[in-house]
Amino acid sequence: MINNLSELQKKDLKYVFHPCTQMKDFEENPPLVIKKGDGLYLIDENGNRYMDCISSWWVNLFGHCNERINKVITEQVNTLEHVIFANFAHEPAAELCEELTKVLPNGLNKFLFSDNGSSCIEMALKLSFQYHLQTGNPQKTKFISLENAYHGETIGALGVGDVDIFTETYRPLIKEGIKVRVPYINTELSNDEFRRLEDECIKELKDLIVKKHNEIACMIVEPMVQGAAGIKIYSARFLKAARELTKKYNIHLIDDEIAMGFGRTGKMFACEHAEIEPDMICIAKGLSSGYYPIAILCITTDIFNAFYADYKEGKSFLHSHTYSGNPLGCRIALEVLKIFRKENILKTVNEKGAYLKQKMNDIFKDKPYVKDIRNIGLIGAIELKDNLLPNIRVGKEIYNLALKKGVFVRPIGNSIYFMPPYIITYEEINKMLQVCKESIEELLKI
Repeated sequence: MINNLSELQKKDLKYVFHPCTQMKDFEENPPLVIKKGDGLYLIDENGNRYMDCISSWWVNLFGHCNERINKVITEQVNTLEHVIFANFAHEPAAELCEELTKVLPNGLNKFLFSDNGSSCIEMALKLSFQYHLQTGNPQKTKFISLENAYHGETIGALGVGDVDIFTETYRPLIKEGIKVRVPYINTELSNDEFRRLEDECIKELKDLIVKKHNEIACMIVEPMVQGAAGIKIYSARFLKAARELTKKYNIHLIDDEIAMGFGRTGKMFACEHAEIEPDMICIAKGLSSGYYPIAILCITTDIFNAFYADYKEGKSFLHSHTYSGNPLGCRIALEVLKIFRKENILKTVNEKGAYLKQKMNDIFKDKPYVKDIRNIGLIGAIELKDNLLPNIRVGKEIYNLALKKGVFVRPIGNSIYFMPPYIITYEEINKMLQVCKESIEELLKI
């Protein structure tokens, strides 16, 4: 264990069990104590500044300590901090729902509140199952999801996930979903080869649905980009075909926009790339720009109507969270939507995303250690070749080297990805990419 720890580091290590972390790693690299946020930057207890290039787990859209959001929080906390949402209503929630109907795909106009993404997924899966139970199709109990999917780490969400590091340990507890193949965009494939791959995957999905549609309640997708799988980008045509098939065979399409919603891919919601209208959309993360735990399940009136009945009929959806519809979270989300509208954020994302794509290609194309380069909206990923340094955790070492240079990235597997706040400047994009290049090459001794 390192000896020169600060008092806060000692206290943290004494008590805290950090998420998605092997705590023994802190013996060599203790956790940084962050004292302040300032736009793109995190500032530690020693005054060192770090570029937050992953938006603190993909949530921070407009920078840390955003003045506009800070102002509305102060106003709301002095008005109403929380009230039970089962019996009461309040202005921020009602206004938020109204504003969401203006930006969501058509038909999504009823809202169930939660406080985190995984719980929102649980609601969607349960709601789909109960819908079919109450509309004369009790045999529809199975879920379809995509290979390499990630939808959260609660038990139900793990069942539709397919990233072994999260699911393998808990398989005895999981209701396993049916996984289908996905046509990933790959720079090594020609246009004809990719088209054949799309056709194959669409045919496999169609064959499955035609054969088993009487058993299938829903299909859940991460639209266009699978984040936890390593920023894998797939075909909009496949997503459109999935919508057509699910609609034809009375299968709900659940669109998990938790990570990719709110402009990240260059569209307000990633499903817009395929021009589809899902039956349900799960939103969280960017909904509050990282300020507050809030998630919402957005559904159609048709689904809502299946639960609208006299109490004695037993059709209520009995799923609740203590902080459902919290006024602070709702007020923040309202301000997030106002910022999108007034500052033309989607235009900013697409312009900076195009610049990010060009600079990634300029810096990393044809490098001997690079397997693939991927980009959509303000997301970029550099996939490194396998076995560059056997028996060394390459991602962890790149993270450590980049952090010493003032850039915070958190690689996934063999991929180093960039998902910065939308306020990042062009000069900061240059620095982010250059530091990553330097860190990789320093590790590989190139």
